Amino acid sequence: MPIKIPSDLPAYDVLTREGVMVMSEDQAARQDIRPLRIGLLNLMPKKIQTENQFARLIGATPLQIEFSLIRMSEHQSKNTAAAHMESFYRPFSEIEASGEKFDGLIITGTPIEHLEFEDVTYWKELCRLMDWTQTHVHSTFGVCWGGMAMINHFHGVNKHMLGHKAFGCFRQRNMDPASPYLRGFSDDCVIPVSRWTEMRQNEIDTATGLKTLLYSDETGPCLVEDAAHNALYIFNHFEYDSETLKQEYDRDVKDGTPINIPCNYYPDDDPSVTPQNRWRSHAHLLYGNWINEIYQSTPFDLHVTQD
Repeated sequence: MPIKIPSDLPAYDVLTREGVMVMSEDQAARQDIRPLRIGLLNLMPKKIQTENQFARLIGATPLQIEFSLIRMSEHQSKNTAAAHMESFYRPFSEIEASGEKFDGLIITGTPIEHLEFEDVTYWKELCRLMDWTQTHVHSTFGVCWGGMAMINHFHGVNKHMLGHKAFGCFRQRNMDPASPYLRGFSDDCVIPVSRWTEMRQNEIDTATGLKTLLYSDETGPCLVEDAAHNALYIFNHFEYDSETLKQEYDRDVKDGTPINIPCNYYPDDDPSVTPQNRWRSHAHLLYGNWINEIYQSTPFDLHVTQD
């Protein structure tokens, strides 16, 4: 089954060219089926690139997905055209006031790791949104900074600045092969990492109800399950395109920002060579497993309260 997105959203043409099944809102209205409602709170500067990345992953399952784009109410994007934001995004305040519910919600990262959470301009609204997920979202997936924000909000686990950027592709150990979220995973896998902060396993271990599913000896915890809050937190980037790390590296080199060549990314660590994507299959597995778990457990009527 396809993912339902507006036919004039840039992701529609991108995914169609890649062979992902997409469906316009008019087509979806003719089907007698309730799609899963998945929201994307997109905090990344490059909105369209991020839309494509996540739509690609959640649109690859056999289920029909209704994809909704959400923004912080008062925060204005400096990198995406106002017309795009006005056409395709709804402010959280509007969604909150409507009382509507979602089967799933993804909260993306954002390059503001140097700021304390409380110094982020929209932190209070984000805290309200995270609390709102506990009554209006069946399952929430926090990605990179989004995951760090959630684990801090619900458990008080802090992020810590690194002496240098964790940047490249790092192997992760499968810590719980029986987890439904890791169904089909190898004993280890590779995932892109791009962050100046880290979460520490000893602090996660002291919090109640958290289980680390993927872990790296080099970059620490990667994927954490928080069953009590119906949430997953991933601190790295399975959603990245093949050249996303290259784009970040080239940008920093051009700007004169000190940056190391991303580890284990370019063949022979040669930036002149085309990088290879070694995480795509596990990316689809993880997000497909997440969607499947939502489908298996979410009520048909989202306004029915579960015991």
